[in-house]
Amino acid sequence: RQHPARPAPAHEESLARNAYRYDMAMNILNWNIAAVNNNPFEYWITHSEPAYNGLMEGVQGFLDAPGELDVPIKEVFRESMAQELFALMEKEGWDGVAETKAQWESNFAPRKMVSGFMQDKEIGSKRLASMPDRVTNTIFTTDGGQVCRPTLINVYEGKMDTVGEWWEQWKEFMFVKPVSIKSKSGETRVRPCQMLEPISSKKYPAVTPQEEAISIPLQTLCQAVFDAVLVHIVNAVAPGTWHPLKLEICNALVKNKDQITLDILANSYADSHVVFLQEAAGVFIDRAGTSLGDHFHILAPAKLDSKRDQNSLILLSKSRFDAATVEEVTAKVTAGFAEGTPVADGDMFAVTVRDKSGGKYFLASFHGDTNGLATIPVVSATKAFYDTLDPEYKMLFGLDANTHQKHNPGKVQGMLEFVDFFVKEGLTSCWGNSPDPKQILTTFNARTFLQPQLNKAVRMSEKESKGDVNPKDFILFHSRSFRVDSVLKDNTGERKYIEGMVFPTLTFPSDHGIVRAVLEPQLSDKSEL
Repeated sequence: RQHPARPAPAHEESLARNAYRYDMAMNILNWNIAAVNNNPFEYWITHSEPAYNGLMEGVQGFLDAPGELDVPIKEVFRESMAQELFALMEKEGWDGVAETKAQWESNFAPRKMVSGFMQDKEIGSKRLASMPDRVTNTIFTTDGGQVCRPTLINVYEGKMDTVGEWWEQWKEFMFVKPVSIKSKSGETRVRPCQMLEPISSKKYPAVTPQEEAISIPLQTLCQAVFDAVLVHIVNAVAPGTWHPLKLEICNALVKNKDQITLDILANSYADSHVVFLQEAAGVFIDRAGTSLGDHFHILAPAKLDSKRDQNSLILLSKSRFDAATVEEVTAKVTAGFAEGTPVADGDMFAVTVRDKSGGKYFLASFHGDTNGLATIPVVSATKAFYDTLDPEYKMLFGLDANTHQKHNPGKVQGMLEFVDFFVKEGLTSCWGNSPDPKQILTTFNARTFLQPQLNKAVRMSEKESKGDVNPKDFILFHSRSFRVDSVLKDNTGERKYIEGMVFPTLTFPSDHGIVRAVLEPQLSDKSEL
């Protein structure tokens, strides 16, 4: 005779429950992989060589308090160079060259190069150096390459050990060599000087109508002076050392950035089940498929950001998820965004998918605006869409929320206020429901003095007090679906975070830390075993 099965002893039930949790635990990672832009010197980095700090402190001192080193512009950008420039501009047939020449003689040439030019807020408000820099700093060509203006503030590799050496390269770049670029009519070959556009007095009220009329030659002159002054300064404070440092930083943070990023994911986080990434360039998507394709399905939005080339991605473990069940639902989510929400193409990416056991998931990756003002509206709309799905779906949402330690209503989104919001929505985070902002910092960066906006420069001693040191990165989920088993943050690529260290570094090329959480399913009753 068969006896009825006896209830399992409590310890066996506990073992079964633990085994279930181990099998179904989710390793979730979120990382904004962007870093500094094309200027390798724009932000402070952590560098092992004392020469780096020597260079940056030297530039800081020169621009902050130059003293007797603050010589007239004409002693750096010499009269002979100015006359060559005017001749080149006249050859282009530009209007306003004579007036610009008069401005040089009476206004710019005698000015002190730092206090009278680099620190002049009026030049900044008129965009006389920043506008031509935006156009000519780095030109992307039709063959997928790039051409850089000879300057300190991009990845140009040529040696510029003297202002004279720089000048020969600068003239050739601006006025001689054509580049192939995409235009409305297709492919166009132009010289960089032909890409400059007038500066509108309507858009920039500091510009007078007279200056607008001569703004092309005037901005060209100011760009030349700006670049010449920077070359002069770095060769004064760090002769022979600044150029090798620049090449090293360019290799790590620009040229090899994608590969270093992919190596970190492959070597330290290959066991992840879901990876949320933000601010990925289009070329990164292809490279990720090559480097990580054995372990992950690489998912990207159907509508990529073609202007900024910054896209949110989702990587799914091939051992865990069924790629055939992926459905992009980004458009359905963004349809719920309030009008005026500052979100661009590529910022939001959302899918539904099933794992190989049939489990249903709603996954979203999002990159917030600089001040975090879009974050609450976006999370609200995303949660509203999730609520329309079958209750069996579990939500996982990785985001660079761009939240800050201090809240400024209508201007800057505070982290604590964001937490209060999502908790009321029934959500929780990898950091729990009441995190201490100072314990979950995921950014630590600050601008140097080697960039055009000196009003935003931060002294070396003030990086922590005046830099971007904030709790920005989150993994959100519904409190009924998961609980946090463990969480870590990482600014080294080695599953550890060094507090008080500015980054990126040469081995960690992002300015956002990685957030990694192990989530266990919430078990409401024994029937889920």
